[in-house]
Amino acid sequence: MSATAPPRPLLAATDLTKHFTVGKTFWPGSGRTLRAVEDVSLEVFPGETLGLVGESGSGKSTLGRCLTRLYTLTAGRLLFDGRDISAAKERALKPVRLNMQMIFQDPSASLNPRRRVRDIVGDVLHVHKIRPAAAIEDRLAELMGLVGLGGDYLDRYPHEFSGGQRQRIGIARALAVEPKLIVADEPVSALDVSVQAQIVNLFNELQERLHLTYVFIAHDLAVVRQVSTRVAVMYLGSIVETGETDALYSRPAHPYTEALLSAIPQPGRRARGNRILLEGELPSPLDPPRGCKFSTRCRYAQARCRTDRPAPTAIAGGSRTVACHFPLVAGA
Repeated sequence: MSATAPPRPLLAATDLTKHFTVGKTFWPGSGRTLRAVEDVSLEVFPGETLGLVGESGSGKSTLGRCLTRLYTLTAGRLLFDGRDISAAKERALKPVRLNMQMIFQDPSASLNPRRRVRDIVGDVLHVHKIRPAAAIEDRLAELMGLVGLGGDYLDRYPHEFSGGQRQRIGIARALAVEPKLIVADEPVSALDVSVQAQIVNLFNELQERLHLTYVFIAHDLAVVRQVSTRVAVMYLGSIVETGETDALYSRPAHPYTEALLSAIPQPGRRARGNRILLEGELPSPLDPPRGCKFSTRCRYAQARCRTDRPAPTAIAGGSRTVACHFPLVAGA
C-alpha cells in the first residue's frame, strides 16, 4: 500500500519579507529600512487554527496583512490554495479575497460609524454578487444569527453596540463572502475578559460549523491555547518556533517561547516565582542584532549567537521547528 499523501497547505509562505522605508525625504538615498517581517516561512492547513504570538512590536499584525495581501510583499513567495499570489495585482486578488478575510483588533475603527449594520455587511454581498438581490435580506438575517445577534440589529449604527457586539458584526462581515481562511488580528484584546471568552467560543463554534481555517494573532498566550491547533512564535519580525500547541506549551524549545510561557498565571504559583524576566527592551527593527535577534536578551546566549543567525531547524521528529543554536528540546 502506498503511503497517504500529506495534506496540501491552504496557505504557504516561503521567506516572506516586508520592509518599510521611514524618514524618507526628497534627497536621494534618504530614509532608513524598517525590517518589519523577515524571511518568514509557515504553512496553514485546512481546518486548523495557527496561533501567532509575540510581544507588541514583533511584527504579528504586519505579517497578518502580508498573508492576506493587504500589503505588497518586499520579497518571498505566498501560495493560497495552490495559487501563487505573491505579486498578484489588485484585480487578480479580488476573487482570492472571497476565500480569505481579515478581522481587525478594534471594531470601533473598522466599522463605519455613519452606516447602519445592514449597509456595512450588505455592501460585501452587493460588491461580490454573492447572492441575488432578492436573497440578500435573508442572508443578512442568517449572518446575524451565526454571530449571535438578531435581525433587528441590522438597522442600528455601530455606536449603539457594545465592544463585543461590534466585534460580532466584524465577524459577520468577514463571513459574508463565505471564506475558507480568516486571519484574526488581536480580535479579543480590546474586550473585557468575560466578553473575550464569549468571542473565543464563537470562533470555535463557527470553525466547527463552517469548516473554517484560522490564523489567530494574539499576545495573550492563554487565549491562544484555547483556540489553536499549532502555534508560531514571532520575535522581531521572524518566526523563532512553531509546533503543536500542547507540545510547545509543555516543552518550549526556544528561550523566547520559554520566557513568554513563564508569564502565564498558573493556579498555586506565586505571581513572579517562576517568571523569566527578559532584560532590556525589544531591539529596533531599524537596527536588529547581527546574529540571533534574541541574543541581546537571552540568558543562554553564547558567542556564536551574537554573530550567526540561526536557521529554522526541525526537531522532535520533524513535528516542530526552532530557530536557535542551542534549543531547549533535544533533536535539533
